[in-house]
Amino acid sequence: MLNKEFKWYLDHQDDLVKKYNHKFLVIIDNRVVGDYDTYDEAHTESCRKYDPGTFLIQECTEGEGAYTQTFHSRVRFY
Repeated sequence: MLNKEFKWYLDHQDDLVKKYNHKFLVIIDNRVVGDYDTYDEAHTESCRKYDPGTFLIQECTEGEGAYTQTFHSRVRFY
C-alpha cells in the first residue's frame, strides 16, 4: 500500500541521510512532511494530522539496517 513511498525513500536515501540522519521521517506522496526524534512522536503527530494508512514512517539511516530484519531459529528439521 505504501510501496511508492518506500521506493521513493530508497531512491533518495543517501540525500535524506545527509539532511535527516537518525530521524524518523513521515513520507506522503514522495515527499517528507515531517521529521521526528522518535518513532512514537512521529506516529502520534502523524495520526493527528493524516489518515492512518496514508503515510509512511521510516527511520532515516545509512544502509539497510533500518528496514531489514533477520530472524534466526534454533529449530532443526530431520
